[in-house]
Amino acid sequence: MKAGRFKQWSAGIAAMALPVLANAQAADPKPWQLNMGQGVTVQSANAYGAHMFALWVCVIIGILVFGAMAVAMFKFRHSKGAVPDKDFTHSTRLEILWTVVPVVLLVLMAFPATSKLIAMYDTRNAEMTVKITGYQWMWKYDYLGENVGFTSRLARRSDEIRQSGVVPTMEQAPHYLLDVDNVLVLPTDTKIRFVITADDVIHAWWVPALGWKQDAIPGIVNEAWTDIKTPGIYRGQCAELCGKDHGFMPIVVKAVPKAEFQQWLAAEKAKNAPAPAAPAAQPAAPEPAQPQGTTPNTEATTAAAEKQAPVAG
Repeated sequence: MKAGRFKQWSAGIAAMALPVLANAQAADPKPWQLNMGQGVTVQSANAYGAHMFALWVCVIIGILVFGAMAVAMFKFRHSKGAVPDKDFTHSTRLEILWTVVPVVLLVLMAFPATSKLIAMYDTRNAEMTVKITGYQWMWKYDYLGENVGFTSRLARRSDEIRQSGVVPTMEQAPHYLLDVDNVLVLPTDTKIRFVITADDVIHAWWVPALGWKQDAIPGIVNEAWTDIKTPGIYRGQCAELCGKDHGFMPIVVKAVPKAEFQQWLAAEKAKNAPAPAAPAAQPAAPEPAQPQGTTPNTEATTAAAEKQAPVAG
């Protein structure tokens, strides 16, 4: 076994032995990541908090159960003269205890989980709305009310590598199959509402750093919202099997400060604005009209001209 692979396996086994000590990972998933990532939104922070609470409850239960098993196996083993109690049938106190304790734990975990789940679907008071439409195999984004929209598909470089059959390396393509031609730009510290649907088959819009996943179903409009706290680039993928190119339908979200987002939005609006119309040609000035009921006096005009002409000889 190669030294590098041995180190990877050693690190993985050590981390699996003590999963509760694994620190929260960054927004996007990382190699050998064991714990859940915290993400960069309110929903992801809520999900991470609920996950860690349930994890610690499970850890405490595991310590108590396996600790009791270890004590029973080593303290009351046959080699130390332990004799089994053949007359023991049941204990009312123990039965009450191991019934009440799980109920209390479930209630303690259900209350915060339910409140956070309700908040996850509360799209009221959103400052802007983005419509997401899934196609085979790309995404279309529309900033509602802003006259800005575009499609986002797999970047050409990733597509070329995919079709060439060459196995890419991290140096050649650090974000292989996770890059797009047009990223979804969003402002930070802004409550953004998403309306999500599809045009052909069922898709699912999923960016792990945002902390939620929402299905895109033809004929149905689902809602979601986000409030990104940290600027950065966050990647995701379609999470619903949607056809032969399902694995080549990435998502890239670029979160920027509000001022930078307004500049980007203004530039996009300028690109989409209609070209100014050419100025219309000015009509020629009309000739002065003769008064009605009169005809030109050609005889008077001829006589005047004869008087002004010089006499020959």
